[in-house]
Amino acid sequence: MRNDLPKVLMLGWEFPPIINGGLGVACHDLSSAMSEMANITMIVPKTSPDFKMRNMNLVGINNIDPAFFNSFPSNYRKPFPFGLHMVSSDINPYYSETSTFGIEGAHSFVNSKGQLNGFSIDSLYGGDVIGKVMHYAEITSQLAKNIDFDVIHAHDWMTMIAGMKIKEETGKPLVMHIHSLEVDRSGPENKGWVYQLEKTGMESADLLVPVSNFTANIITKYYGISKNKIQVVHNGSVPVKTFKSKRPFKEKTVLFVGRLTRQKGPEKFLDIAARVLEKDPDVRFVMAGVGDYFRPVLEKSSYKSIGNRFHLTGFLNQEKLHYLFSVSDVYCMPSVSEPFGLSAIEAAQFGIPCVISKQSGVAEVLNGSLMFDFWDDNKAAGHILNLLHDKTLRKKVVEDASINLQNISWKISAEKIMNAYSSNQFITTK
Repeated sequence: MRNDLPKVLMLGWEFPPIINGGLGVACHDLSSAMSEMANITMIVPKTSPDFKMRNMNLVGINNIDPAFFNSFPSNYRKPFPFGLHMVSSDINPYYSETSTFGIEGAHSFVNSKGQLNGFSIDSLYGGDVIGKVMHYAEITSQLAKNIDFDVIHAHDWMTMIAGMKIKEETGKPLVMHIHSLEVDRSGPENKGWVYQLEKTGMESADLLVPVSNFTANIITKYYGISKNKIQVVHNGSVPVKTFKSKRPFKEKTVLFVGRLTRQKGPEKFLDIAARVLEKDPDVRFVMAGVGDYFRPVLEKSSYKSIGNRFHLTGFLNQEKLHYLFSVSDVYCMPSVSEPFGLSAIEAAQFGIPCVISKQSGVAEVLNGSLMFDFWDDNKAAGHILNLLHDKTLRKKVVEDASINLQNISWKISAEKIMNAYSSNQFITTK
């Protein structure tokens, strides 16, 4: 690492090769681009010890020497920090009766193989997530005492407590990168613990970096945060090697890629498919992803009698996803509340015209795509039918997206963040 570059302590929850969704990909690609402009130390709960990144110090807590935990008291326990209070609830997906702040017995926290019990499973979102978040915060704040850095950069609610704690102990400026919010996931009516943490964290931050104006508006409207501490930085993209494949059936294909959750609108995709098939039965709809809505969508497709034209693939790796892109004619993203939507960028790279919800951040950068309000099934279906049958329209949408893609890169995103650091005097430029 170069001594003349600014030093950033990055706090992440997902990171390759262990990822659950777009957050891990975005953290990897952004930090990779930023590492050309700053010295980055990234701390994540779990990563492979063999995974290395150029110009970057990647710390996986699961790989820390167990001797490190000898510095913790043998019976370490604290209440929830920063005025946060846990209320037990059977419907709280993050809560466990054992959720506490800190480490209760360093020796019990490290198992016989020298691994951290809290981060020993692949799914960082399974089990007692809040307990993991608390452990991450305490361990990260201890690690930070031996790291030289100018600014703290935390990603989403899972790292907010860690960011606030390190800021409190060091006085260093805290930047919070907002990729997704509880309002997106559960709706604006949900004011539970995660919402309260997000609100507290964003109030404590010196700068907020939402991934879209759509998310920035949610921050001001539903969390009451001033626009003065917000600077939007859209996600970038990594160019992919695209190709076309011969599909095994004659019908044209409309594709959905994403987690099957309320936020992504999988049931809306099913309703849109039913309306398209009323007008044109020679179309297939493919939904790639897993989530809570998998079974309901499967059952509903049978109820609507379109099961022979509606396919759910489950989880697909990148190779199989790229194959799906290579045989698809239209990409549809009917998200109810989508901070960004990287999958639409990838579809556009494959030359697929996109029909996307206006309630998304990607609509701000792929502005040549056809758009609809997520509740307007008729308009979405009309856009899809027009793209399937109007070659002139299809060509224009693809060409417009190609122009848009020229201005979507992680280098541009990284430069905007570094400029934000500088303009807020978090770093000094030489």
